[in-house]
Amino acid sequence: MKILLTGAAGFLGSHLSKKLIDNDHEVIGLDDLSTGSIKNIETLIDNPKFTFEEHDVRIPFKAKVDAILNFACPASPVNYQKDPVRTIETNFLGMINLLHLANETGARIIQASTSEVYGDPTQSPQKESYWGNVNPIGIRSCYDEGKRAAETLCFDYRRQHNLDTRVIRIFNTYGPNMAIGDGRVVSNFIVQALRNEPINIYGDGKQTRSFCYVSNLVEGIYKFLQLEINPETPINLGNPNKFTMLELAKVVIEITNSKSELVFNPLPLDDPKQRCPDITLAKSILKWEPTVQLNEGIEKTASYFKQIL
Repeated sequence: MKILLTGAAGFLGSHLSKKLIDNDHEVIGLDDLSTGSIKNIETLIDNPKFTFEEHDVRIPFKAKVDAILNFACPASPVNYQKDPVRTIETNFLGMINLLHLANETGARIIQASTSEVYGDPTQSPQKESYWGNVNPIGIRSCYDEGKRAAETLCFDYRRQHNLDTRVIRIFNTYGPNMAIGDGRVVSNFIVQALRNEPINIYGDGKQTRSFCYVSNLVEGIYKFLQLEINPETPINLGNPNKFTMLELAKVVIEITNSKSELVFNPLPLDDPKQRCPDITLAKSILKWEPTVQLNEGIEKTASYFKQIL
């Protein structure tokens, strides 16, 4: 297929670009480089199956393609809260522009949504049928509500224009190509541990997250792209094994042989207390579940950061 991939130079987009090309697809990669980096895709730039264009998805883009994968949006609170208006514009206007393109070309379109649509969930694990517990006017809402609006657009376009729109809800993902200082907990902990700096724990450290290694996530996305029948429901992709922040810090310190100590800070506003995917649909529909568990994934990620620090 000829595939338009937005956010191609980002953490997930760069891994997905390589996966698509390795499977003999042609990729047009878009990225405005606001948080993505050319370094993430430098091994692909000269590949004849890869074309890169610096482009902001808030502006329409035209191309004849078979599929569209929308991964354009800052994904960490540090980055998406820097310019919240731009964040929600990227989610909303970007989705509209890409849906217009899908309508013109007949392309299958996948929206990279997020577990953030569940907000601070009152049930765990979170099923796709759960409507969430989101603060619509909080400091995280530019991202949470932006992604929720993008999902709404996908399903409205499907009902109104019969487009093949698909939504994945991505839970915490980690691995090589994460950026230093982007505010994500795994990269923060690993960088602090490798530098023997204090590891910053927010709140009491008992809040839970589920961590999926990037290669597993990309495999799930690819399976969803190839799926012939549209399931007509969002699908959670993530690792259902959950850990407290204290447990994650302990694993990172052990693997990196760090001398770091834990430092406790106030919990950020609207920070979710728990996050864990129910992946029943992913297992049944996509025949997918993660295979790389936390210790192995942290070892691989720490090796990457050792090379770039």
